Amino acid sequence: MELARKETSSTIPRRDSEPQPGGDPEQTDIKIRSRGVERRFRGGRGRLPLPGRLRRRAADGEVHALGPLDLDIATGEFCCLVGPSGCGKSTYLRLVAGLLRPSAGRLEIRATSPDPAAMIFQDYGIYPWKTVLANVRFGLDVQGVPRKEAAARARDWLARLGLTDFADSYPAALSGGMRQRVSIARALAVEPEILLMDEPFAALDAQLRTILQEELLAICDADRRTVLFVTHSLEEAIVLGDRVLVMSARPGRIMAERVPPFGRPRSGDVRNSPECAELKAELWHLLRGEVEPPGRGSE
Repeated sequence: MELARKETSSTIPRRDSEPQPGGDPEQTDIKIRSRGVERRFRGGRGRLPLPGRLRRRAADGEVHALGPLDLDIATGEFCCLVGPSGCGKSTYLRLVAGLLRPSAGRLEIRATSPDPAAMIFQDYGIYPWKTVLANVRFGLDVQGVPRKEAAARARDWLARLGLTDFADSYPAALSGGMRQRVSIARALAVEPEILLMDEPFAALDAQLRTILQEELLAICDADRRTVLFVTHSLEEAIVLGDRVLVMSARPGRIMAERVPPFGRPRSGDVRNSPECAELKAELWHLLRGEVEPPGRGSE
């Protein structure tokens, strides 16, 4: 197992072999490269604890959660991962974030900064005892950015996400959608090279979800950073993504990829197009045989 996280080069030498799933490295710069990446978890007494809902599946044995996975993510690409519950989508994001290490294979993060990735979770992950401004400024404080500069950058992102009037409020006073805006602002304030989003809108109602999808589209069209976005919503993946990767049931592998036929800049109106409906039906056809039977838990 190898893990390379701090590479200074943003390009990969030309290859003569057949390109791997995830784009053609001969034509694009690669930000994230995975080769044979696997992740296994051990459960039971005296062994490594399993994360979350995988625990009840393992009994006293080993769970092969992910891989082997071969994947290239291009610099500036918005890539969506869809797949059945428990297929390793979130596990892969945590590998890229450095929160987990691969059990096998090689994962390369082609970055110019020591901490290239920021992660946004479904449950917001903001601190209830800090104000909105302090939450957004937190990552900059950790990086040692001077207080005046950090405050200015944090306020800029509050303005961009419509939170200026709530800078001195605490999360308990905010709606779910506003809390997720705070989480997005905090992640983007540190100017990450890679933005990792783990079902960030799943807990929101349909109207808020649509609004935040629109806002995310506008942000990403204005600032084309690399995004890995996990979702169970096929429509969301099609509306947001430059590419949709379909993962198999556990252990998760890339079994298909599709490129939505919509350019950039992009509006959420594409969700009403016949092309979106057709691609959604195709993705569901691919996934239907991979969906786990009821009662087997979720990722």
